[in-house]
Amino acid sequence: MERWIDLRSDTVTRPTPAMRKAMAEAEVGDDVFGEDPTVNTLQERVAKLLGQEAALFVPSGTMANQLAIKSHTQPGDEVIIEATSHPYNFEGGGSAALSGVQFFCLKGLRGILDASQVEEAIRPDDHHFPVTRLICLENTHNRGGGAIYPIEKMAEIYRLAKSKGLLVHLDGARLWNASVVAGISPHEYGQWADSVSVCLSKGLGAPVGSLVTGSKIFIDRVHRFRKMFGGGMRQVGIIAAAGHYALDHHIERLKEDHRNAKRLAIGLKEMKGVSIHPDHVETNIVIFDVSQTGMTASQLSEAMKEKGILIHAFGKTQVRLVTHLDVTGEDIEMAIKAFKKVLG
Repeated sequence: MERWIDLRSDTVTRPTPAMRKAMAEAEVGDDVFGEDPTVNTLQERVAKLLGQEAALFVPSGTMANQLAIKSHTQPGDEVIIEATSHPYNFEGGGSAALSGVQFFCLKGLRGILDASQVEEAIRPDDHHFPVTRLICLENTHNRGGGAIYPIEKMAEIYRLAKSKGLLVHLDGARLWNASVVAGISPHEYGQWADSVSVCLSKGLGAPVGSLVTGSKIFIDRVHRFRKMFGGGMRQVGIIAAAGHYALDHHIERLKEDHRNAKRLAIGLKEMKGVSIHPDHVETNIVIFDVSQTGMTASQLSEAMKEKGILIHAFGKTQVRLVTHLDVTGEDIEMAIKAFKKVLG
């Protein structure tokens, strides 16, 4: 196969030639000593973008979330979280192993919770119960098909948290996508969380890196745990430069990914046996069910691979497609034709 059309995830993007040039020319220093100027300016920039006091650059989104949870909690605490969220399902049990906390899982609508649900889950002040300490939200929501968290709901949950003495962490790995669609700045979203993690290596197309943002005191604690978790890096300005380039050049172009995802959803809707709601496709993630096609998700994945299209089986009958900067409009049309041939 000369070229794959890779719709498995927006993590598969490759640095553009211009991004590679920026990386090659980056000014660097030892970041463990706090001496990498490119990292330092990236941290200051992202903190300002999110309306937070400080930020810390880390290798991955998983580490960003786990550092935030560790820094907000004590062993034995309980974290309220949506049942299909990333920290609960896709971070290797890190919160139990690294922070000694347990999750109280709530089922949201496409990953979105109401403040009333959260309020019911807050434990009473009784020694029989774990201490409710933290609420975790996710925007956009991966398992929710890239659903955007309504900022009004975020505000309600945050106000509830403050009234109960709780903290809020926002997993904003794809917050850039939400911001572009909703016309709401990251700063506006950031005001409704005590900490926010953001990713540079998904829709923005950098090869590596996420950041955790929050108060100076909080980030100092995150910094300590980053060292403990083995996340201290040295001349990492080479990677941070890709983040700068991505923030300069790859945010507005997310609109193209969103258009491509919507086109995919509309095309799939026309195919017999495919269950999908195109109106649910708000950003760059498309999730659909194939249980009525006579194929499993894995079988469809293998059949599409033979056509040069890579897709992700998201369960026995669910499939997830993700658009990104390495997928063109022409690629989308080719993918739709391939789906039609495979699904008959």
